[in-house]
Formats: sequence, C-alpha cells, structure tokens
Amino acid sequence: MKQAVTNWGKYPVIEADLVSPSAPEDLLFYPTEHKPLIARGLGRCYGDSALSDTIVSTLQWNKFLQFDESTGILVCESGASFEDIILTFLPRGFFLPVTPGTKFITVGGAIASDIHGKNHHSEGTFSHHLHWIDLLTADKGIVRCSKLENADLFWATCGGMGLTGIIVRACFSLKKVETAYIKQTSIKAKNLDHIMDLLAEYGHFTYSVAWIDCLSKGGSLGRSILLLGEHAKMEDLSESQKQKPFATHKDSPLLVPFDFPSFTLNHLSVSAFNFLFYNKTRSGIRENVIHYDPYYYPLDAIHHWNRIYGKRGFTQYQFVIPLEGGREGMRKILKKVTESGESSFLSVLKIFGKEKQRGLLFPAEGYTLTLDFPITKSVFKLLDELDRMVLDLGGKVYLTKDVRLSAETFAKMYPKADFQAIRSQAGSVGVFESEQSKRLF
Repeated sequence: MKQAVTNWGKYPVIEADLVSPSAPEDLLFYPTEHKPLIARGLGRCYGDSALSDTIVSTLQWNKFLQFDESTGILVCESGASFEDIILTFLPRGFFLPVTPGTKFITVGGAIASDIHGKNHHSEGTFSHHLHWIDLLTADKGIVRCSKLENADLFWATCGGMGLTGIIVRACFSLKKVETAYIKQTSIKAKNLDHIMDLLAEYGHFTYSVAWIDCLSKGGSLGRSILLLGEHAKMEDLSESQKQKPFATHKDSPLLVPFDFPSFTLNHLSVSAFNFLFYNKTRSGIRENVIHYDPYYYPLDAIHHWNRIYGKRGFTQYQFVIPLEGGREGMRKILKKVTESGESSFLSVLKIFGKEKQRGLLFPAEGYTLTLDFPITKSVFKLLDELDRMVLDLGGKVYLTKDVRLSAETFAKMYPKADFQAIRSQAGSVGVFESEQSKRLF
C-alpha cells in the first residue's frame, strides 16, 4: 500500500511503497521483483535521492556487531545511527571520524553520501576511514567490497547515492578522544576577503567552519564568524567539566510543533537574525571549551526545525569551486544571492582539502558554501543561475542536497561514464533508482 513520503527538505512529497525488512537477507530475492527501489535510513537527505517507487527502510538493521577497543574499529549494520554510535562509544573514549551537521543519520546514508564535515581539509570524507562494506547487489547477492576487494564497486558506492546497491554492513575506524568536549576558537571576520584570509591562516586546525551572512552587502559582503575546533584534553576542561569528561548529549525538549506560515522566513526576519548573530560575538579571538553537541550539531537542539520553512518546504544548495579563482567567484555568487531578494537563513562556508576525483564524489579542493532557501516560485530560477556560475568556475553541486539539478548540468559537473559502467556490471541500472537518478540520468 502506497503512502506519502518525503525527506528533510519536505519537497517533493511522493507516493511510494515503503518496506521495512527485519534483516538484509530478507531482500536477497527482493530487488528483481520490486523495482525500481532505493534504500532509505533516517531521511535526512534534503531532496529526492532517497525517494523511489519502492523505498527500503534500513532502520531495523541497527546492530553493533563487533568492536575492537585497541584499534577503535567498529563493525555494524547500515541502519545504525550516528547518535547511537556516540551514545555507545563516546563513554569508552571514541568519537566519529567524520560527521556532518546532524547526528540523526545512518551509517548507510553516511557512506552513500560519502559525508564530509568541518574536518575535510584535515581528515577527508567518511570513506577515508572505511575498511569494507557488505553490499546487496542485484545480480550477485551480498558482496564484500573494500579498497582491495571489488575496489571499483567500493568506490562507486562511496558517494554513489545508493545507486549501486543496498549497503547492509560496514566496518570503519572511530577516533580516539580524551574527552567529550571541543576547544573552540571564534574569530569575527568583517567581510569575504577577511574570512578567506582567516581560513588560510588557520588551516592547521582540525575543525574549521564559518557562519556567513549572505544578506550583507558592500564592504561587509561575506561578513562571517569563523569557528575553529580541536578535541579538548583533560587539562583543558573546567572543574565542573572534569566531573563528567565523557558526558553525552541529552534529548532536547525543544521542537517546532507545526509548519510555520510561509511568510515567517523573509528578507526582513533573516536580516534581523543575521544582525543579532553577528553582533553577539565580540571582535578579536575568543577561546572557550564547549560540549561536542552544540559544536557539531547546533540545529539538532530543535526537533523538526525544518518546519520553520513552512508547508512548501525548503532546499539546501551546496556547491564547491576550486581555490584558483575561488575568492572572486565566491564574491560574484554572494552578490547574485544578495541581489536576488531570496533569503538564505543558514549559510555555511568551509574549505575542502585535496581529494582524488571519482564517481559521484562531491568534495574537491576548494571553497564550499551551503545555502538554505524556502521553496518559492522564484528560487529555482536563482539556483539555475547559480548552477551556471558554479560551472563556469569549474565547480559542482552536492547531490545529497539537490532536488532540481538538470540532467544537462549534472552531466557537465559529474562525468559519469565509469560510474554507469560499474553500475551496469553489478546489474544495478534499472533496479536501484531514485527520483533523483531518474531526473539526472
């Protein structure tokens, strides 16, 4: 029986068959009988990459299977969430090697998107810390893939948006940490040139991210707050923090109970928020020690925060452009956004390190900017214009957050012949398909 399903951006909403097998083995003969299909975890991708005619929920596959305390190597099922990993292993002195801005994702989703975080420039994507995966394929059943075994299929699956098969198990390394806290350094940047200089100057920090005001203009264009971080050691903690050095997060009581009216997020309200956020931070360099939860996951403190965008939903647009020409290119893009009249409530600037390009992998050495826009009649026109600017600069758009990229633009951003050949060899074409892949391919 079909039901309405959508992802975090709440756009689009489709009618789909949603199945939730209790074990991966239940699907050994399923893909050829019910196609097309796609796997879905907690639905935190923003667009239509985890939507299809048939959606296979992996949430029952959430067991931890093996953990080596001496190495930090964890084997688990693909439906295990990052939150469960933190709650289970942080008290034992281990943390995630790479994490995005939410802990409410699954391991399978992290691999399919080959997630990056605030530490890409220093520690790469999630696949850098991945040892092997077990992949349910259309033709060969469950196949073990690693950097040495079925390597082509392994790399195509990392960042492959679920189009090579269904990830059922994974083995990866957790990071050894001394505490649950982050030693944070905050620096206020007056404009785009200033923040670009700071990103270069403080590139030796493990974690680096900048909140950016995308509505500022003129000499203040791109004014930002840079947030740097390192895992805190015991001697960095206050006396109260030392009482519980591995304290895990508590479930937040805050939530958005219903969809806000569509007019709530407008140019005026976003401008007021940006003014207050920017000016609450003192000039100069400020250091403090904070819990991991507000550093990595500030938005997780408000459940269903996506409802603030209203019933029509929102789209998140993230792109990367090369370092060469990136400063002037980013200036032109920010001017286009500020002049458009569209309001990005959450805007984040980061720098990516070097990355070998393959398959549908998104990160590439350069600057990456993330923008949130409510769905309006005019926003897709703006994003089409941004696509052309990003292409001219030699950049590309992140598929995990995409909901409207055209097939023509996608083909220019992601030369995909090798990726499609690997999918064909695995029998995945026509079986593992999403609404996004049908649009892009």
